[in-house]
Amino acid sequence: MSDPGPGPGSAGAGGSSAIDPRLLPDTAAVGDDGGLVVGGCSVAEVAAEHGTPVFVYDEAHLRARCREAVAAFGRDRVIYATKAFLCRAMAELAHDEGLLLDVASGGELHVAMAAGVPASACTLHGNNKSVAELRQAIGAGVRHVVVDSFDEIERIEAVVAEGAGPAPDVLARITPGVSAHTHEYISTGQDDSKFGFNLGNGDAERAVEAVRRSSAMRLVGVHCHIGSNVFDASSFARAAEVMARFAVPLDLPELVLGGGLGVAYVEGEEAPTIATWGSVLLDACDSLGVRSRVSVEPGRAIVAAAALTVYTVGTIKEIPGVRTYVSVDGGMSDNPRPVLYGSGYEAFLPRSVRAERGLTARLVGKHCESGDVLAFGARLPSEVAVGDLLAMPVTGAYGHSMGSNYNKIARPPVVFCADGDARVVVRRETFDDLLATDVFDPR
Repeated sequence: MSDPGPGPGSAGAGGSSAIDPRLLPDTAAVGDDGGLVVGGCSVAEVAAEHGTPVFVYDEAHLRARCREAVAAFGRDRVIYATKAFLCRAMAELAHDEGLLLDVASGGELHVAMAAGVPASACTLHGNNKSVAELRQAIGAGVRHVVVDSFDEIERIEAVVAEGAGPAPDVLARITPGVSAHTHEYISTGQDDSKFGFNLGNGDAERAVEAVRRSSAMRLVGVHCHIGSNVFDASSFARAAEVMARFAVPLDLPELVLGGGLGVAYVEGEEAPTIATWGSVLLDACDSLGVRSRVSVEPGRAIVAAAALTVYTVGTIKEIPGVRTYVSVDGGMSDNPRPVLYGSGYEAFLPRSVRAERGLTARLVGKHCESGDVLAFGARLPSEVAVGDLLAMPVTGAYGHSMGSNYNKIARPPVVFCADGDARVVVRRETFDDLLATDVFDPR
């Protein structure tokens, strides 16, 4: 086995370059047959055993990113954003590596606790938490509730008054007025945001006073989040500066600066490392006199590049003078990000990792939707053929978690690969699973 690159046509060699090895999981290697190996497992063999589509995760990569985050910020100061990717195996892994868990719904809290993660290691988020979710979280004893609205303050008071649990520790989520350079749908720190208490109009100060007056909760800190997939480290520094000016006079024990660190999805993109992100945030806080314990909430940066999705090519349709369509057996039901955000991805053939990709095609799924596109201008080897396995890297975040059953497609399995062992952590759905919640009374 050898490292997947650099080889002939490697990144930077032009329009027909091979897949950039920096986009592949940490343990990715090329086997003696030229095929891709992840975690010591042949990707072709994983696909043969478990079918396609299949999410293939490099477990060592996941653990390495968790450890990198802990090294940068400290144990119990990294709160994994489970919305990026959650199953019981992932919850257990993150907790085992010293991370707390950020849950944004009763369902995410339920999954985390089912994995053995104590509620005291979980922080509850959400801009519209229901009374039922607040009862669940407060009753279980979550570490923090991140308060997002004046309505929520009243709900917590009602839940505590009815005896659901003791007064929780809370963080006030502040909207700092910092716009991140990212897609508007995943930008959260600007003044026009559905999240948090606006700093510019005085809501943040009013919220802090309201929580402090309440006997139903204890204000232990403030929180902000400026957006997702942010590449510019200076955006985080600006948010830290704004939050520091607000937080220092409050002299609270906790300051949470959110997540949102971006990752490279396509050739030529560069994103800050977790270590660089840590240095930027912590140096900014130190220089501004922050005495609070500083925590962060990475999600995508932990899991995105750890996985690839493996498909099977089903049809190749060349329309002369227009384009070539390459269709695979998945699509927007396992990766809606290109449809939602116009997100870019690369693709390659795992049987020939170093092959140059001279064919430009539109990579599409099998759904009854013209917008079911995985890559608008995918570069693929010209010898791609029906029946080939096709891999799309950097799909470890917001693929499985945002998946759907559109067209009643059964969702793919998730396989963790480590030390030559490929273990299923989420099984493939069956057609009978599609009927599990379908209440049918034939008449």
